[in-house]
Amino acid sequence: MRNINEDTITQAVIASMSGCESPRLRTIMVSLVQHLHSFAREVKLTEDEWFKAIQFLTAVGHITDDVRQEFILLSDVLGLSTLVTAQNNAKPAGCTEATVFGPFFVENAPDYPLGANIANGAGGEPCFVSGTVRSLDGTPLADVQMDVWQSDEDGFYDVQRPPTEAQPHVHRARGRIRTDAQGRYHFRSILAQPYPIPHDGPVGQMLEALGRHPWRPAHLHFMLNAPGHERLITHVFRDPDQYLDSDAVFGVRSTL
Repeated sequence: MRNINEDTITQAVIASMSGCESPRLRTIMVSLVQHLHSFAREVKLTEDEWFKAIQFLTAVGHITDDVRQEFILLSDVLGLSTLVTAQNNAKPAGCTEATVFGPFFVENAPDYPLGANIANGAGGEPCFVSGTVRSLDGTPLADVQMDVWQSDEDGFYDVQRPPTEAQPHVHRARGRIRTDAQGRYHFRSILAQPYPIPHDGPVGQMLEALGRHPWRPAHLHFMLNAPGHERLITHVFRDPDQYLDSDAVFGVRSTL
């Protein structure tokens, strides 16, 4: 492996993976190296540009923490999240479509009874939400676990608001409910509003440099888990909305 040059480096890296025991990992890494090297050759990547990319990814890592996932945000705005979601969620006609997960889901949200107000003090115009969860054959599904979360009227999720001594952090506009025996659900919250994704970090700087806006159309997040069924991660959007055709994370589906 001595005297490697720009014409032989790709095959040298691939050859170094010959001891990989996982066929799937080797397939992924070989393809990744091939595409990365082809990209660098195609754009004739300079050393300065390469280093700026390293600095950018470092900044993405530094701003990521337990409540802010900048790498998911980066994946979202590059369309990778939607691509992976779409190619892994091809379903029969009649199924509710899946869309991007987003960076603000929280495990173990509080449980609420049907009809409760999950806003829990979040600012916004009151909103009533109801519907029915059914299997593909139309059978109502009882006791489906439904995680619901959304931003407030200022465009912030609860985890984005720092706790204070006077107002320690509580879950707002976020909760978990279960469908009744007829598959029905209903709860109160606040009316969804358009909001910008967090753009005070490296992803926001990238969007600005690319002449893109950071806005998402108004929506509620849903994650449904039912025994014997695949998990569903989706949104419900408001129509009309000025950002339905220019969602910063490419997550809109007409059926939603």
